[in-house]
Amino acid sequence: MSDESKRLAKALVEFREAEGISVRELAYRTQLSQATVRLHESDHGRPPVPFAARRFEEVLGWAPGSIPAASAEPTDREPPPDSSAVGE
Repeated sequence: MSDESKRLAKALVEFREAEGISVRELAYRTQLSQATVRLHESDHGRPPVPFAARRFEEVLGWAPGSIPAASAEPTDREPPPDSSAVGE
């Protein structure tokens, strides 16, 4: 559990309590899933993806870039086949 993820978790919980809103309402306001909000409120140690970090910053009123985001994760999936070759 990093200090940054602890700080974010605490801020999200305190924000919801101060606003008197549910996880569902915070998810709506941030345009994130309830599972994402719960994950970062419970502080399971993973930094949010860049989009989520920006949405949390906006709702919390924090400066852009103040929440460290996870780097893009490489995928093991193959790229889709070239569709331009279909029907030749």
